[in-house]
Amino acid sequence: MSEAMQRIVDVYVKLSRRKALEDLKAHRYRLATELKSINSPLDPSISIKQIEKEIEIIEAGLAKLDTPAALWAPALGLGFQSRAS
Repeated sequence: MSEAMQRIVDVYVKLSRRKALEDLKAHRYRLATELKSINSPLDPSISIKQIEKEIEIIEAGLAKLDTPAALWAPALGLGFQSRAS
């Protein structure tokens, strides 16, 4: 799922969809919290670790939106070029 999450985050970053990323992060936090509160013989630790990795990916996407596009856009193939003064 991490590869899929990375692709989803990349699209949201390309489209500058901060709210969508924040909503996605909040959803993942809720899932992790619910899994941590489960009192069951089943071990949810693998799922929790996966969700935590996805939260890291989302946070990295949010960080990209906080930096100038010229620094991250080439990695997504957007082709933005900085203007020379």
